[in-house]
Amino acid sequence: MTKISVFKEATAGETRVAVTAETVKKFIALGATVSVEAGAGAGASIADADYAAVGATIGTAADVVKDADIVLGVQGPNPAALAGAKPGAWIVAGLDPFGQRDRVDAYAAANVEALAMEFMPRITRAQSMDILSSQSNLSGYKAVIDSAATYGRAFPMMMTAAGTVSAARAFIMGVGVAGLQAIATARRLGAQVSATDVRSATKEQIESLGAKAIFVEAVKGIEGEGSGGYATEMSDEYKAAQAELVSAHIAKQDIVITTALIPGRAAPRLISDAQIASMKPGSVIFDLAVAQGGNVEGSVADEIVVKHGVKIIGYSNTPAHLAADASALFARNLYNFLSAFWDKDAGKPVLPDDDEITAAIRLTQGGKVVNARLLG
Repeated sequence: MTKISVFKEATAGETRVAVTAETVKKFIALGATVSVEAGAGAGASIADADYAAVGATIGTAADVVKDADIVLGVQGPNPAALAGAKPGAWIVAGLDPFGQRDRVDAYAAANVEALAMEFMPRITRAQSMDILSSQSNLSGYKAVIDSAATYGRAFPMMMTAAGTVSAARAFIMGVGVAGLQAIATARRLGAQVSATDVRSATKEQIESLGAKAIFVEAVKGIEGEGSGGYATEMSDEYKAAQAELVSAHIAKQDIVITTALIPGRAAPRLISDAQIASMKPGSVIFDLAVAQGGNVEGSVADEIVVKHGVKIIGYSNTPAHLAADASALFARNLYNFLSAFWDKDAGKPVLPDDDEITAAIRLTQGGKVVNARLLG
């Protein structure tokens, strides 16, 4: 019988957990056993008793990992913590392969098969397995909510006997999953919303949510679309035109939310100190990319930085600020992945070597690093 094990997350500030009572029940229904470290769900408001009630075994880290076939995590566990797992055991988590390459090598040396969920290809059948999308969706929402709390003024237009309060102006830079949710949330709060992206295909998405699209029109033939729907680096000509357009627009904004990331590289710089200085005092910038180097000059993770009267905020782990919902979605992503490959006869998931999902997410196998993105 396949043993699925879940540690309490060891990374500072990580409040999420890789399984919920809902997914534990589903794994057991597949025929697996589930072992959860005591206190693993506390940050997400899931008690040990909730896990035990649906059939999970609660124990120490050593108990949990002993004879484990599959170890689930939000973030990758310390390789040393895997002593006791079966040879060739799977590690299924967000593994940060580019930022934690030494850890990937250690997984290979430990003879475990590391599967990086953030490398999940953006194809139709993998949508329900995509941890980046599920977590980014919540991050976009949280960015707007916390920007509103920090702003110190109302978002919607209010007409009162004492006069009219103007609606806040919110500008979303980067219209992926997080950006689209930020647009929708800011609109629901009553702000006047505009947005931009280097990918021309997003213009229609922006307008469909009722926001104004801010796009460079003078530079033609630049789509900005990389593989898998991610943005790519733009030409110097486009960057200059974009900077000029954004500079004129950003000076009029009350709230700016930046979301731009390029996989495997530092976050692109979108807002300079000079652009911050052009904004009104009391404005707020939320840098969703601060943990990857930041889109905003001078942003610092988990700190409020005040520059030129503008408050710049951002979290090193935004989804962890919505731990219960983030855990529920993350856990479903993991279950959807494992259940899709579950072989009833074998009593465990089986990954075909020729499957595009396998090729995308498998980092290590047989004591070696095998992922093309890490070997290229």
